[in-house]
Amino acid sequence: MYMDHSATSPVDPEVFEAMKPYFVDSFGNASTLYSLGREGKQAMEAARIEVASLINAEPKEIIFTSGGTESDNLAIKGTAYKLKNKGNHIITTNIEHPAVDETCKYLEKNGFKVTYLPVGEDGIIKVDDLKAAITNETILITVMHANNEIGTIQPIEEIGKIASEKKIYFHTDAVQTVGKIPVDVKKMNVDMLSLSSHKLYGPKGVGALYIKKGVRIEPLLHGGGHERGLRPGTENVAGIVGLGKACSIAKVSQETDAQKLTNLRNKLVDGILNSIEDSYLNGDRTKRLPNNANFRFTGIEGESLILRLDTKGIAASTGSACSSTKLEASHVLTAIGLKEVEAHGSLRISLGHENTEEDIEYAIKAIKEVVEQLRQMSPLWCGIKK
Repeated sequence: MYMDHSATSPVDPEVFEAMKPYFVDSFGNASTLYSLGREGKQAMEAARIEVASLINAEPKEIIFTSGGTESDNLAIKGTAYKLKNKGNHIITTNIEHPAVDETCKYLEKNGFKVTYLPVGEDGIIKVDDLKAAITNETILITVMHANNEIGTIQPIEEIGKIASEKKIYFHTDAVQTVGKIPVDVKKMNVDMLSLSSHKLYGPKGVGALYIKKGVRIEPLLHGGGHERGLRPGTENVAGIVGLGKACSIAKVSQETDAQKLTNLRNKLVDGILNSIEDSYLNGDRTKRLPNNANFRFTGIEGESLILRLDTKGIAASTGSACSSTKLEASHVLTAIGLKEVEAHGSLRISLGHENTEEDIEYAIKAIKEVVEQLRQMSPLWCGIKK
């Protein structure tokens, strides 16, 4: 029973079928002039149109990358390097994905200043804090659309208006939202937006960066001039075709999927909070992704919970899959005010369109059983209940 769609999603069968010809039959290099190459180029440009259509962009504003991490790095470092003579200040939040957080820390070591905006208990920044952080040196604001761990959605449209008024580049990491909720780059007033194929039933190893017409950034790589010179290297045609197909499917199904997943998520949240003592939902109850529920349970350790659920056939996580091997508490959960011992007792459930009400009922029962088992062995829990 797969319940970790924020980490990755299974490839949709239609996506897989669309990709297959570009591994064996139409395998040409898309930069070549003969027919095999032209076939790949045409397929790639068709995919560019599909990606652009999903987020209300122009096809020429889409740059294909290897995924969300590369897109984030290209947007942030590319802006910093391009505008370093204009200013050296970047604004972000203290709950960003490592692809943004670590990139900003890298830039701090190289002469840039970064402001990390705090979030409240709901996991959402205050727009007034953002306004107060802007200086004459600010060249970039980068705020994620929705958090990968607790699913809370930031006021991107408001931030975009502020950035536009101040003539500051605005980038958002929308890896967790594209294909799940409506994303409109024009309405959101974003200059750059990162997305990743494998979060919306496409293949791993491919993503895209939306760059608004007129925005200029520096490339991170240099080579053959692919992707308007911003991302050189032979294109992953099969992967790009898969991303395009996944986007075209999402455009049709995301509204229906979102309603279904919201209902399942609410059933899960109610079931857990009503049946398990000292259980809590992390982040805002409603301003969150339709498929995300992040819980904490007093007196237990998250990794043990995950391993025991695995034996019951449930795949879930404690937080970001990109940092799941780290032993320290989640920076997202501590940022919303949790103590480290509380943060270590977290469980992230992220649902997909293949999950059912029967899955939710089974998950509630299994989580309750495992939490009770672990608490019986927990010195911390026993100490609390003495």
